[in-house]
Amino acid sequence: MTPSEPAPAVRVPGDKSIAHRSLMLAALAHGRSRIHNLPRGLDVLSTQRVLRGLGVAITTEGDVTLVDGRGGDFVEPREPLDCGNSGTTIRLMSGLLATRPITVTLDGDASLRRRPMRRVADPLAAFGARLTLTDAGTAPITIAGNGEARGMPLFVAVPSAQVKSALILAALGAHGHSRVTGELTTRDHTERLLRAFGVVCAFDGEALVVDGPARLLATEVTVPGDMSSAAFLLAAAAVVPGARVAIDEVGLNPTRIAFLDVLRRFGAQVEVVETNPGAEPRGRVTVRGGPLRAIAIEPWEVPGLIDELPIIGVIGAFADGTTTVRGASELRFKESDRIESFAAAARALGIEVTTAPDGFAVRGPARWRSGAVVTAGDHRIAMAFLVAGRAAGVAVALDDPDCMAVSFPGFAGALEAVA
Repeated sequence: MTPSEPAPAVRVPGDKSIAHRSLMLAALAHGRSRIHNLPRGLDVLSTQRVLRGLGVAITTEGDVTLVDGRGGDFVEPREPLDCGNSGTTIRLMSGLLATRPITVTLDGDASLRRRPMRRVADPLAAFGARLTLTDAGTAPITIAGNGEARGMPLFVAVPSAQVKSALILAALGAHGHSRVTGELTTRDHTERLLRAFGVVCAFDGEALVVDGPARLLATEVTVPGDMSSAAFLLAAAAVVPGARVAIDEVGLNPTRIAFLDVLRRFGAQVEVVETNPGAEPRGRVTVRGGPLRAIAIEPWEVPGLIDELPIIGVIGAFADGTTTVRGASELRFKESDRIESFAAAARALGIEVTTAPDGFAVRGPARWRSGAVVTAGDHRIAMAFLVAGRAAGVAVALDDPDCMAVSFPGFAGALEAVA
């Protein structure tokens, strides 16, 4: 490719975070909502499965997903509902159900059963819901919702968009005024989407304010491309001098684009063109690779980069110097313990990495070698090291390549578009 040739254009699956929330809000709404570009990954299919178990009709017409909202009047299921491997599904659904007058058990696979749930269950109990967990504070979780819940002050103790969104979803069903304070500088997709469904969830300078019970109205939503998925393709271009890729129609929500600044700090060239402004802006992101230098990810940055930290570690292996990540203990409670999963996979390919309770350090440039990577069933680990192998020109054998379908079916093929 010559410098004058355009970068190859790629599209990535729709944003999982927006997709989960669009489906849940559509289920709460009155009328039929139309959702465009809903991703087909396993996590989003888990949310659809759970909503169908609550009596919500979800159908497809071409690339449009139709959701017939029940206005919050859900059917009580006879059996536990399976959330698969999706932490977003189980945590947000817990919030949605906490102020509905039914009892529901949510469960998932072995990986999901290891993830902490008290961070959501404890604050939701303030609504008078009864949430029962295992002794370890994990799924399965049984939610006996309180249909007479009152609005109240709520506090988000950890910087988690899932916890914040669970409280907002619960407040939608409560009677009266709820104010959500605490760690609020996380993804704001729930707040933005609520406006599309006709509900104001405003920040008054101190708190997010929700008045319930809220009446949501069916609407039309277009899900932008997932920046967290795009990050892996952008990284694949960034680490190879002269390589280029462009991602079209990717989401440019300000709470989701910190990774682009990280690429610039490493030394990659990044160009952003917004093509579709709106509640969830979309556009084209182009990245060109070049010589890279190590960077440090500080604790305050972690909430905006939590899904991208494994691929940031891989980029660090191509950079000159030692790249560090601190303040990321949350990585230990993802689909796998991502600190240990990343370190083991990195070492298998010749990368020098050290770990800490809250992060890791990667020394570059690595002396690459072919090797076998244990993914621990974690899609982010699998994609990160598939990128590493292709960019470094070494053979990488993934023990579970199918796990990438959780968020990005067809990722291996999309990676071939980076040139």
